[in-house]
Amino acid sequence: MKSLSAALISGVLFGLGLSVAQMVNPLKVIAFLDVTGFWDPSLALVMGGGVLVTALLFPWIQSRRQPLWAPRFNLPASAAIDRKLLAGAILFGIGWGIAGYCPGPAIAALLIHPAEAIPFVLAMLAGAWLQPRWFGR
Repeated sequence: MKSLSAALISGVLFGLGLSVAQMVNPLKVIAFLDVTGFWDPSLALVMGGGVLVTALLFPWIQSRRQPLWAPRFNLPASAAIDRKLLAGAILFGIGWGIAGYCPGPAIAALLIHPAEAIPFVLAMLAGAWLQPRWFGR
């Protein structure tokens, strides 16, 4: 029950943070990505804050034997930068640049901008369903 409560609280805080930072607004994200046009650098502060918190807390978290409310950490098995990782990163960036959404903000935006977010979330779910069938596990 503790892990479910922690997940719910973390998800709500994450969604609120995305909303406050306007990451759920695709126009704001696209303006951030448009470095040759009407560039809006304000999301760099959001990303910089995330990088700073991660840089400061990740070593402390990794020094623990296990998470507070889970039996073990779920870390990637490989640190290799291969074709699959690069292809996924490129597809992620293309989708983010075209739609102005990435998965977290799109799910949070379901409550704020459902007409805009639903097509993206449906396409995202379809891609998640197709990926193992197309490329295998």
